[in-house]
Amino acid sequence: MASSPAVLVDKLACIRGQRLLFRDLSFRVEPGQVLSLEGPNGAGKTSLLRMIAGFIAPAAGTIAIGAAAEAEERGRRIGWLGHHDAAKLQLSPREVLSFFARLYGSDADVVSVMAEIGLASLADLPCQYLSAGQKKRLAMARLKISKRPVWLLDEPLAALDADGKGRAAGLVRTHCLAGGIAIAATHEPLGLACERLTLGAAA
Repeated sequence: MASSPAVLVDKLACIRGQRLLFRDLSFRVEPGQVLSLEGPNGAGKTSLLRMIAGFIAPAAGTIAIGAAAEAEERGRRIGWLGHHDAAKLQLSPREVLSFFARLYGSDADVVSVMAEIGLASLADLPCQYLSAGQKKRLAMARLKISKRPVWLLDEPLAALDADGKGRAAGLVRTHCLAGGIAIAATHEPLGLACERLTLGAAA
């Protein structure tokens, strides 16, 4: 994975359901950095991630990853971790990750990634038998296989036990040490050195 260009957010505004969540939001995330988005429910953390990913348009302002300002251009550089695990229940973790490796054109070693996230012993078990935490581990493994330089993480530690949280944090740490960027919306500490951006629900 090549080092990511900076993520640039300038004077961003977000309106959801006719309610202003935030406005004039500007920040910059450099390669190697982790940015933790914090704040109460309804403050706009997930909406901000979705705007950076290009899933929804901001009410005002601009977003760019280096020279890539259009949503489609940004999307090619982004790995997304949301609340849906994208695991086909009839397939095994090995099959799911092999599919995504082909989809991303990635040469990542699926077996090594499964071992790194703690799924080696479940590699050939159909995903329908995985727990919520195991599916979250699988989603993190898919993110690593993507080799996308910018990771957007919505509650990455949810459903994980202590071992899973440590392994997930390790993946993020390794990604950023290689020049990647991680932006995470979270209600709990990531266990990593990171910048913090607190969003407060607009009046």
